[in-house]
Amino acid sequence: MPAHGGRRLPRGTVVSQKLEFGHVAVLAGERSLLVDGAPVVLGARAFDVLLALAERCDRVVSKAELLDLAWPGLVVEENNLTVQISALRRLLGHEAIATVTGRGYRLALAATGKPQPALAAVQAPGHQPAARLLRRLATVVQADVMDWARLVERDAAAAAGAWKRVRNELIERDVPRYGGRLIELTAERVQIEFGSAVESVDWSLALQRALASRRGALTDTSALHMRIGIAVDDVLVDDGKLVGDGVNVAADLHLSAGHDDVLVTQKVRDFAYGKLDARFEPLGVRLMRRTRRPMQVFRALSSIDATARAAARPRQAVQMATLAVLPFASDVGSDPYFGDGITEEIIAALSLNRALFVIAHGSTLHYRSRQDDLAAVADELGVRYLLTGSVRQADTQLRIHVRLLHAADQRILWQQRYDGSSADVFSFQSEIAASVAAAVAPPLQDEEVARVRSRPTEHYGAYDCVLRALAGIYQLGSAEFVQAGDLLRRAIEIDPDYAQAHAHLAWWYSLASAEGRAALQGVESRLALDHAMQAVRLDGRDAWTLSVAGYMLSLQKQQHTQALELYEQALSINPSCAAAWARSGATLSYLGRCDEALNRVQQAMRLSPFDQHLFWYYTICGSACFGGGRYDESVAWLGKALRLNPRYNGARRFLIGALVQTGELAEARALAQELLDELPDFSVRQFGQWSPLQQPMRDKLLQALETAGLPP
Repeated sequence: MPAHGGRRLPRGTVVSQKLEFGHVAVLAGERSLLVDGAPVVLGARAFDVLLALAERCDRVVSKAELLDLAWPGLVVEENNLTVQISALRRLLGHEAIATVTGRGYRLALAATGKPQPALAAVQAPGHQPAARLLRRLATVVQADVMDWARLVERDAAAAAGAWKRVRNELIERDVPRYGGRLIELTAERVQIEFGSAVESVDWSLALQRALASRRGALTDTSALHMRIGIAVDDVLVDDGKLVGDGVNVAADLHLSAGHDDVLVTQKVRDFAYGKLDARFEPLGVRLMRRTRRPMQVFRALSSIDATARAAARPRQAVQMATLAVLPFASDVGSDPYFGDGITEEIIAALSLNRALFVIAHGSTLHYRSRQDDLAAVADELGVRYLLTGSVRQADTQLRIHVRLLHAADQRILWQQRYDGSSADVFSFQSEIAASVAAAVAPPLQDEEVARVRSRPTEHYGAYDCVLRALAGIYQLGSAEFVQAGDLLRRAIEIDPDYAQAHAHLAWWYSLASAEGRAALQGVESRLALDHAMQAVRLDGRDAWTLSVAGYMLSLQKQQHTQALELYEQALSINPSCAAAWARSGATLSYLGRCDEALNRVQQAMRLSPFDQHLFWYYTICGSACFGGGRYDESVAWLGKALRLNPRYNGARRFLIGALVQTGELAEARALAQELLDELPDFSVRQFGQWSPLQQPMRDKLLQALETAGLPP
């Protein structure tokens, strides 16, 4: 046990403690890690998790305890812990941290000595602890009267009298009975803190039932409708008032609620599920305006009202692609821990995709034995897609079968089989997780695009605009391609803070440039780079966005070193991001580093073999081989690219150059004429002005284009 009993010491306290486990040393006071005697860079959260495990190396540490130690006072999804565990395993070895099914994690490294005793906690000379606000986890209820201004305008006295009766009889009297504390009670609004999420939902539903029973005997001006939002989250207590995420999320929920609604977060739903005579209708994922966090939202209904309300009000559309990974089934004779481990690994890998909302592992565990009605499971979780799997074991051989399903009609969107050995079980788990995370992204995106395109377009939002744009962004040289740019600009008008809309628009400009229809110069060049950089400022933790920014720096500014740094940052966040692997390969090809570029792009293709970018991946391979003097290989790659997308002039130009180098001059000239027929204003000099290729590769290509008959 830690010398300080697991408590967090006041800021300014000095503690020295060294925990040694073979080749690993954890220096608690310095918050540093040594591996084989050398310091290793480790993120703050990962260090907190490792320290918690090291200090409790003699026992299994539950997930709840780890979450409390590494994220004190915060409510976070379990997948955050899983991501940190995976990062530690990659650094220390997969065998370093063992998963104990149903219990938690244990540090599996053998201690090589007793932890050095901690020094007494000493306050720095002259140090006085700063006054701190009290931080705690709270259940916050925010509610107000609907259409209050209209009611007051029509009959102020009647409205005020009705609200006074509700305050006296249903709020001030009943809230303490449910264990609540009134924080704010104004002319038409109330804020309450409850000690239990269950009691908060129970009181809210009781209030709505009482209001409904009163309305039948009241006039229109004294019949009140209320909307309620409930959140469990971190708050600060300042002079009895609450501030922080809990208040902000509850406020966002209640403002988005309709007449007589009780809207709750998934945390509230999970706490209250099965403990009340109530149902929770999934409304999908909503972006909280104040915290900028996507959250799964549910409407709480008493069982009496649930059927009538469901029929009377159409279900609100989900704003993001939502997915649940159900616990993998293990055959008799198979070790169940492996199925649990692979489920956790896949959830962690998928959670790195910022365009996808993945249900936390803790919320899906109790569906282990309830997979006979997958549509009902998806409805309860509020998701459109399910990932299911099975594990079969024969001696040391393992076979994993994974399926991606459309929940409503059980269509199989993707499936794959993986074979491996239990002798290297942790490496096998990580490999499968990375492969699945990359492989499911394209079919999910295709399905989302098809869903949005089948809907009317009068009222679509920013997310829908981006999805519609993706349907035409690779139809180069067409009206659909032009419309894709318009849709992306429309998405940014709707939501200027939508990072991926900015990133996709920057990528659209780069494709337009490759076509020769919009050479990225002047205003257009600045716009493209501005959109890429703005995307990073808005969401610097999205691997795809970082890869776009890197590519734009490489394409437009020839800042290849900075671009490579951004790619590495992207891959450190999400090693399964195929686009980051491919775009880094493109930059390496511009530098003439042929073999490195090919390795990068081939990794992208292994991760996502059916990617819609595949024609571009082939083009990068072809350009890399051109720069490496491997012209026959270049012709083969570029031919494959054009067969996938005959309109892609970026591949056509390199193919012209490669054919000239192989002596196929007649074919090169025919392709050059096709290019001129499509782009009569094309010139080699103009292309060379914005081409990111480095010497001597650039001169070799430009000379070959002129040899094929393209105007200088």
